[in-house]
Amino acid sequence: MNETGNRFLELFFEVYEALPRQGPGNRACAARALALCRELPPAPAVLDVGCGGGGQTLHLAELLPTASIVAIDSHAPLLARLKSEARKRGLDARLKAVEADMAKPGLPERSFDLVWSEGALYSIGLRKALRVCRGLLRPGGCLAFTDAVWRKDDPPAEVKAAFDADYPGMGRSEDVLAALADAGFDYVGGFLLPDEAWQDDFYTPMRHRIAELRRTYGGDAEALAALDEIAREPDMHNQHSDCYAYEFFVARLPEARKPGSYNGRNDLVS
Repeated sequence: MNETGNRFLELFFEVYEALPRQGPGNRACAARALALCRELPPAPAVLDVGCGGGGQTLHLAELLPTASIVAIDSHAPLLARLKSEARKRGLDARLKAVEADMAKPGLPERSFDLVWSEGALYSIGLRKALRVCRGLLRPGGCLAFTDAVWRKDDPPAEVKAAFDADYPGMGRSEDVLAALADAGFDYVGGFLLPDEAWQDDFYTPMRHRIAELRRTYGGDAEALAALDEIAREPDMHNQHSDCYAYEFFVARLPEARKPGSYNGRNDLVS
């Protein structure tokens, strides 16, 4: 990567590592999605995939006070922040943060009752991510995740280009539902994230952090250019949020059929 690219990444992480969360969402949305995850066991085993700094992980710990939670991410500084916050809140015994690649997490198969992911599955390709999640869920387990979706077929060129650069496979809600069905999940329900889920814990803190770093790097033209580029995201959202959304999807893995049960075709499962 060239010097400009390296400097952009440096500033990108300086911005994002300081935010309460690294993507849209809030506690109210987590609670609403969790309410769709019916029939969880009394003390569920939960996996948060692509947890970042753990804003939503800590919400899950509050909303599921008897759960044991494993949170994985590949970015060590964000995991360190989550571990520190978990210690402060006395959650060490039931919240474990692990550095891992979500494509190959190295976790035992069929070991979780709930797999959760906010704004992260797209990074390895949604269909591949769904296969990984399926392998980690116990039969009857739930999958809850957010994904970016198009709301218009003809977004402005700048919006299309911005998403194509990071998420070239982004589709509409129907495409995500089709991917879930193809992966063997039963769709339970979902909803679009409201604007406050973008603003309160994500874009508003982002703007404050960018302003702070502009003061820090006031004489550094390269750093200021990188910060200007990062600032385009919240500005674009304010102008074109009718073109795209984040949507929460909740799905369930069917229960394992008992030997000898009818499988819906013309034979028996043996």
